[in-house]
Amino acid sequence: MNKIFIAGCGYVGSRIARLARDSGSDVTCMIRSQETASKLSIDGFSTISCSLDNPAELPSLNTACAALFYLVPPPGGGIVDTRARNFISAMTAAAKPEKIIYMSATSVYGEVSGGVVTEESPAVPASAMGKRRLDAESAFLQYGKTHDVPVVILRVSGIYGPGRLPLMQISQGQPLLREEESGPSNRIHVDDLATICLAAAESDIADEIFNVSDGHPSSMTSYFNACADFLEMPRQPQVSLEEARKVMSPLMFSYVNESRIVSNSRMMECLNVRLTYPTIREGLPASGRIA
Repeated sequence: MNKIFIAGCGYVGSRIARLARDSGSDVTCMIRSQETASKLSIDGFSTISCSLDNPAELPSLNTACAALFYLVPPPGGGIVDTRARNFISAMTAAAKPEKIIYMSATSVYGEVSGGVVTEESPAVPASAMGKRRLDAESAFLQYGKTHDVPVVILRVSGIYGPGRLPLMQISQGQPLLREEESGPSNRIHVDDLATICLAAAESDIADEIFNVSDGHPSSMTSYFNACADFLEMPRQPQVSLEEARKVMSPLMFSYVNESRIVSNSRMMECLNVRLTYPTIREGLPASGRIA
């Protein structure tokens, strides 16, 4: 990959950018925050600072012959990812990229009551966020089909790593769902995720969907307890599902109320990746104490 364009060069994207640059790629970073863009410029990256919420603000996109990583989260509200669609409209007016990697989320599967989901499982998201993710998947796949550009969709589990441990929730003693009522959830360490993103771009695989997780699910309650123990902080109180409806934020309740085991078999086999942090036992010590 001689040329890389990263839309949404934040927590994950900055890691992809550095790995790609270390491999000799020419990297352009697109970011909303001018402050972050300035930091990336100081580090030697070409940067574009703009918002995807206003199509009129979008500059000409230099995506020609590039491996494009689209990592921008959907906006709040509705079931359409207007940011992704605005970006695609701007990209349509430019020269087409060599390949597109869209970082979606496993929320597109909805609730399966703790069952196993594979890439063949129905994508019937219950949450509005999951619906916006699915809309973006459809938009990128349609662009790829129309313009003969290979597209890879990565359906990513919960991301953790340095700066992404739930220190605030733990320190505030926010309630967790009782362990016996807490179903399985899935995670991936940010450094492994960056490696997987690059592997998807470098592979010959096209028009494919991959679930991304470390393959070792545990309940969200178990994960938060493990984080508290690692941070040497008191564990959070636990409440019943009925109590959780009353005391948790709607967003947090939507997380704890959905449970699934995300199979990563296709990712491991087809992308030929080796995870540095296959479980939180390895991943938490590599995540530091920074919230």
